[in-house]
Amino acid sequence: MTSPSPSPSEFSASPSEFTAPPPGCPAHGSGKSVPLYGPEFAADPHAFYEYLRQFGPAAPVELSPGVEASLVTDYAAALHVLQNPETFVRDARRWRALNAGEVPLDSAIVPMMLYRPNALYSDGAEHMRHRQAVTETFARIDTHRVSRHVDRVADYLINQFSGRGRVDLIADYAQLVPLLVFNELFGCPADLGDQLVFSISCLMDGIEADKAMESLVETLMELIILKRAQPGDDVTSWLIQHQSRLTDEELISEIMTLIGGGAEPTQNLIGNALRLLLSDEKYSGGQHGASLLVEDAINDVLWNNPPIANWSGHYPLYDVDLSGTKLTAGDPVLISFAAANSDPSLSTSRQTLSKRAHLAWGAGPHACPAKDPALLISILTIEKLLNRVPDVELSVPVESLTWRPGPLHRALTALPARFTPVRRENPANTRFPADARSAPISSTSEQQQRRQKGTFWSGFLSWWKG
Repeated sequence: MTSPSPSPSEFSASPSEFTAPPPGCPAHGSGKSVPLYGPEFAADPHAFYEYLRQFGPAAPVELSPGVEASLVTDYAAALHVLQNPETFVRDARRWRALNAGEVPLDSAIVPMMLYRPNALYSDGAEHMRHRQAVTETFARIDTHRVSRHVDRVADYLINQFSGRGRVDLIADYAQLVPLLVFNELFGCPADLGDQLVFSISCLMDGIEADKAMESLVETLMELIILKRAQPGDDVTSWLIQHQSRLTDEELISEIMTLIGGGAEPTQNLIGNALRLLLSDEKYSGGQHGASLLVEDAINDVLWNNPPIANWSGHYPLYDVDLSGTKLTAGDPVLISFAAANSDPSLSTSRQTLSKRAHLAWGAGPHACPAKDPALLISILTIEKLLNRVPDVELSVPVESLTWRPGPLHRALTALPARFTPVRRENPANTRFPADARSAPISSTSEQQQRRQKGTFWSGFLSWWKG
């Protein structure tokens, strides 16, 4: 699938001799680390990846001001890093610059990279203990239960906007379905579920992140205390009961990663796939069935615009030569799933020949454990929308859509759409949150919109119980 790794001599030129960075890139002509933040990168990340490839299989980047790393853009090199935990570890306590006080602690990216006692950031025996707890717990999830709940949640949310004939498919749909489904899977009661949705929404939007994180930790601790006293048929109870005997700190960290780290990629996958389905001619009116079109669009996104574009921080245990690129022990090395998937050395027929060869879910011992639920939720969420409002279409030119700035994700800021207003299903049993009743999107403040999100779980439970 890949061509032989380049020799060191192929990358002997200095950065100034490379093709110039994309217009507007602050690294233009500087030869320094290339910043992966700001509107320029968000608008055209693949232009940046093309430039970064000229440094070799890994390139110097700046994740946020003062936070530097190497970004692996080569497919074969990415697999090598992901599949060699004896050389590249995930424990951020080995981060050399952070330990030396050279990293600004107030940076928005730093909390995303710090060590936490869970499967994502651990290695060796500890990783195996955490990973076993997660995989064996997720294996207990009934896919029919997930399908039924996605159907209910999607119906509830579509009922919120179906009478208006317009919707932001990101804020009003794609962001909320995964969160509400995860609320059910983790056994959240109404009050804790509302607070969890609100806190995660604030974290995703970058609003008062410190307060949102504090609130999220408190909410999860309350959930754990509740489930220790009253265990149920849910993921939280199963994790508590698992033979790995996770501590409260470990449980908070694990659940936070599973819910937050599961909801964000899933909502991005849904949004990015809907963008394709509503704008790309090859997905409109094709000869295949709707179900196949949805799966094809999702596969397209996973190859070309993966919901988590750059992630999976690793730290070399010693100085490493990665196909001609020198990596220093303790310096962060991130994988660009987006760049690796579009590596020019890969066959142009890669997407049609294999739907599993992409790296959107990672690889090796830290590959995403929630891939199957995320795919199921995404497919069913999109199919439900297209079945309920079959004439849905973008209400703005696709070229005008914008992407959320940030080095890690590939996420739309909004996806405005319109359709013929339809009657709500089961209107007699529908109970909406009082502050979320068909208010024009433009008339509410951002804070009000986030608080509306924080009422959807109790609103859904009230609606479902009739």
